[in-house]
Amino acid sequence: MISKQLLKKAFALYVTLFSFSAIASDFEVSAFLGQMYSSDLTDTSTDNTLSVDSGGNFGLAVAWQDSPNGQGQIMLNVVSHDFSSEADNQNHSLDIMYAHFNGIAQFRQQNYVTTVSLGLGGAYFDSDVSEELYPSATLAFGTRYEFSDRVALFTELRGYASLVDDADNMFCESEICHAQFKDSLWVESNISLGIAIKF
Repeated sequence: MISKQLLKKAFALYVTLFSFSAIASDFEVSAFLGQMYSSDLTDTSTDNTLSVDSGGNFGLAVAWQDSPNGQGQIMLNVVSHDFSSEADNQNHSLDIMYAHFNGIAQFRQQNYVTTVSLGLGGAYFDSDVSEELYPSATLAFGTRYEFSDRVALFTELRGYASLVDDADNMFCESEICHAQFKDSLWVESNISLGIAIKF
């Protein structure tokens, strides 16, 4: 489960970002749910691969129309993963909150819109024993169906790439390390479904 502390941080950051973007006269709020698939971890003593499970995610975003076919967007996405440690044969959690500023290109065909999104930001990693913030980038392809001028349903396939420090001890407590990053690039893929409302 996603920790209450992470949820509070996500909500506080979202409210702050929302207050800045709300200055725009034509803005859109969207919420989405989905499933995320991540890179694996490595056992520190045996170099065995530790599988990280797929996790349910939810996110919120605020976008504003920059041009007839382009949007700016601030997006938060939160996911909770689990992995099993060989050091103590216990399950451990890894919660991640992504915060990105995205540019979205929109290709319209009547009520259907195809979108391509590229963004930069950060990824906040919260394990059972430590927390770290890493730089992150995201790329997405999506489709949306606009029921009206104000309401749309969308689906999206999104990828995240975060530069992590594979020498970090964020999975270690005392002298026991439950895992480490496999390499310096943490990759996740996300399939999501959401709704967008314009104001």
